[in-house]
Amino acid sequence: MNRSLTFRPEWRITLFSLVMVPLMTGLGFWQLARADEKAALAADFAAKQARAPSSMAGLNGLSLAELAYLPLALEGTFADGQYFLLDNRMREGQFGNEVVAVFRETQSGRLFLVNRGWVPADPARLSRPRVPEVEGSVSLRGYLYVAPDKPFLLGEQQVEAGWPKQVQALESDVLAAALGVPESQLYPHPLRLDADSPGALVTDWQVVNQSPAKHTGYAVQWFSMAGVLALFWLARSFRRAGGLD
Repeated sequence: MNRSLTFRPEWRITLFSLVMVPLMTGLGFWQLARADEKAALAADFAAKQARAPSSMAGLNGLSLAELAYLPLALEGTFADGQYFLLDNRMREGQFGNEVVAVFRETQSGRLFLVNRGWVPADPARLSRPRVPEVEGSVSLRGYLYVAPDKPFLLGEQQVEAGWPKQVQALESDVLAAALGVPESQLYPHPLRLDADSPGALVTDWQVVNQSPAKHTGYAVQWFSMAGVLALFWLARSFRRAGGLD
């Protein structure tokens, strides 16, 4: 004998669905927003890289958004033996450091931090990587890197004596103190070298760590899981009349 279906949601599944469906839907929209951010970032980088490099004088009065990824040409000399090693920079599963050298711009005498790129390093940190020196006056090209947020550190950075100095992040006030110069003399944003510039190491810089397409893919997954859970709740909520709970 056929029995009609009645709508009787099971409270535990209902409670779980009421929490998880909005949560997963929200995560899907968050991933779409991240995809838009990454696409805008990549477009801004491409547009700026199409410009002719700016000079030191052209940096005056620019906002942080205008400085970010701005191509820059500098002439000057690297400080002999003075460079920082950005710790724990992984490339294709290999441990290494980014070499950030001290560079004196010729006309202004101002100091710049020049990120020469990545080198493999000892994961046990028992020895320091060998870094070739760049001698004499050179012309550099690259782009300015403006960090989107303050670096996350477990505590205040303690910069060691001697050179090279291993650091966890590039904090201009800390590094200026380590160099023994006023913070105003050290330009606050590092220059990331182009691959064909003197002193460049491994410089395959990543503008975005994940592509917009990957974020969109994650959004589809979250929306799909939310939809499946909603359908499961709906299917379990209809029962035959007179059936056991």
